[in-house]
Amino acid sequence: MTQVLPDVSVIIVSYNTADLLEACLESVLASKQVRCEVFVVDNASKDGSAEVVREGFPAVRLTANEDNRGFGAANNQALRECAGRYVIFLNPDTTVEPESFHRMVVFMESHPAVGLAGPRVLNPDGSRQDSISLRYPGHRYGAADLGSLPGEIACVLGACQIASRKLLLELGGFDEDFFLYGEDQDLCLRIRKRGQAIGLIDDAVIMHHGGQSERQTLPEEVIRKKFRGELLFYRKHYRPETIRKICKKQRIRALWRIFLIRLRMFVISDTAEAPKKLVKYQVIYEETKFDVLGK
Repeated sequence: MTQVLPDVSVIIVSYNTADLLEACLESVLASKQVRCEVFVVDNASKDGSAEVVREGFPAVRLTANEDNRGFGAANNQALRECAGRYVIFLNPDTTVEPESFHRMVVFMESHPAVGLAGPRVLNPDGSRQDSISLRYPGHRYGAADLGSLPGEIACVLGACQIASRKLLLELGGFDEDFFLYGEDQDLCLRIRKRGQAIGLIDDAVIMHHGGQSERQTLPEEVIRKKFRGELLFYRKHYRPETIRKICKKQRIRALWRIFLIRLRMFVISDTAEAPKKLVKYQVIYEETKFDVLGK
């Protein structure tokens, strides 16, 4: 008997999102008109996320890592086992409308010039979430380094992305040097450098909570992770002189912002958001030091 392969392989990387993972998986398994295989790679969660899958979803293929390998590396673990024509990377803090995966596949089949695409993303209150970027980090100074790229979209949100398995395997999946943050932008840029565009599938819809795996991480550490991902993106795709220019501008801006925020905190008592902004610019100032010095 001929084996019927899935249309879509869905990969979900979980990290301390047990309270949301069940709803995510239920919505995925309720998808209509497509044959799905589902993988969950758990990055050593401490909240029972792996048990949620093991006990409640026996059809889902679970990999329970003993340590946190990072988002890109965990996705790559499952990617090597996928059999679907298309792979969907999906965050565990999402839910999928029943027709969305079918519409995503139809879009990719009818748009061969698109290498990777994402659906319309909604916030829990039903408002539209900003899920596309038209520019890459540092684009103002580094655009010339990137050359001519197809399409207008630079990147779609990593909460949900679809691409052909063949293309992803040819690219080697995500760059595992990105532990968390920046890997989605890097993947989209590598696809565009191969001559394919990034697409938006507006009639496919997911709901996304956002930032749930980092709920227990200190805000300063989240900011630091994000900015280190940004610096890695610069080092990978821009010339050294461009990186120095970007970091010098960011360092000067951060120093000026730190001065203004501290002044405001001294003069005005209502400064609830000031400490958060101060931490952000202090991190940027610290992290750009070595690039500015060319080290």
